[in-house]
Amino acid sequence: MKITNYIPSFKKAIKNPTVINVITVAVISILVKGLGFYKEIIVAGSFGLSELLDTFFIAALLPGFINEVFLNAFKAVFIPNYIAEKKSTNNLGAFQSASFIITLSVAGVFIIISYLFTDVFLETFFKGHTSEYYALITTQLYYLLPCILFWGFASLLSGLLNIYDEFKFASIYPVLTSIAMIICLLFFKEQLQEKVLAVGMLIGSIAQFIFLLIVAIHKQIIKISKPDFLGLHTQTMFKQVPAKVSSGFLTGLISVTDQFFAAQLIIGSITALNYGLRIPAFFTAIIVMALGNVLLPYFSKLSLSNKDEAFKKLYYILKRLFLGLIVVSVVLILLSDFIVELFFERNEFSSEDTKIVANIQRMFLIGLPFTICGNIIVRFLTSINKNAFMAYISFVTVILNIILDIVLMKYYGVFGIALCTALLQMFRSLVYLKYTTNQQKVLAT
Repeated sequence: MKITNYIPSFKKAIKNPTVINVITVAVISILVKGLGFYKEIIVAGSFGLSELLDTFFIAALLPGFINEVFLNAFKAVFIPNYIAEKKSTNNLGAFQSASFIITLSVAGVFIIISYLFTDVFLETFFKGHTSEYYALITTQLYYLLPCILFWGFASLLSGLLNIYDEFKFASIYPVLTSIAMIICLLFFKEQLQEKVLAVGMLIGSIAQFIFLLIVAIHKQIIKISKPDFLGLHTQTMFKQVPAKVSSGFLTGLISVTDQFFAAQLIIGSITALNYGLRIPAFFTAIIVMALGNVLLPYFSKLSLSNKDEAFKKLYYILKRLFLGLIVVSVVLILLSDFIVELFFERNEFSSEDTKIVANIQRMFLIGLPFTICGNIIVRFLTSINKNAFMAYISFVTVILNIILDIVLMKYYGVFGIALCTALLQMFRSLVYLKYTTNQQKVLAT
């Protein structure tokens, strides 16, 4: 078939608002993640596979876990139910107020719990280290805990901006954290010393919240009124929260478990595991942000009017996305040593570090196509409020992760932990796909 035959379809595609939004978010995500990756290069050159970085990653574990599991999970169920509210009673002020109060309450409770039980957490999951090691963790953690509150509000505000098709603002705000951390590293490292990364992240989280709030107010998206916790769609959202949070909690435990087992190995294993994930996470974040941020509100709106068409769109996207990701993964696996050497090997990051990180990276890249496609399916299932099943699968995945981490770590060390993650991503995405096809059959009858 001649290339000219594809031209009309191509022109039609690039005029499609959804395609335009995806491309816009993709370009912004590349810029955001590119700067974030540059930040990682600076961090790698400054610290290498060191104890300080290990302790920073452990300190960031709890706040990051709370953000990903509870706050982002709430955002995910907030979007489809806000859209449903908008299409029915349109009592948006009450819905927003209730959502902001919930976010404030959840963030506050978890900050207090994290502060009070830090010692228990460290002694339980990371025992056997020196008092200096634990002091490094707690010093950084106390600067990171306030981030939970600002991340929570930023998450909800970015969700609102996505609903109103303000994707560029909802996509670019994470760049502020990278900028803050780079400035702290380049200009205030000597003054801040072991607190430099944590302080940079705190400043960035505050800047993100302020930026999104200003944009939302300027776009007249904020509609605050007396909160209504008994509205139909508010109640539906509440019913979906436990399942979504449970799913996110159990999925988040995989990362915690991996870092727990990595901490049992030699110093630098946690950092090596994190750096091995950087390149796969870079591609995952760009594609998931570009597609996921646009598709969650898109599928939420489409499923209200035409569920069958929503399923067809999902499969169309998944087929083409998976094939493209296979090619990307193979190329990155072949170039893994070169990529790590190019981006990270300098100053404190040695050639031996490169070999370790490159092999870990290969393990994560094996699961890359499944990770990304699985995330797209999760967005779709969330858009139709099918969160309970994902919680069950997440529970099974956590159990399998513990078993496989123990077995594979015994034979392959930190490389086995990375391989375990790749295998679980394959399992999870295939199960989600099967469940989705079953849901289409159920809804068709």
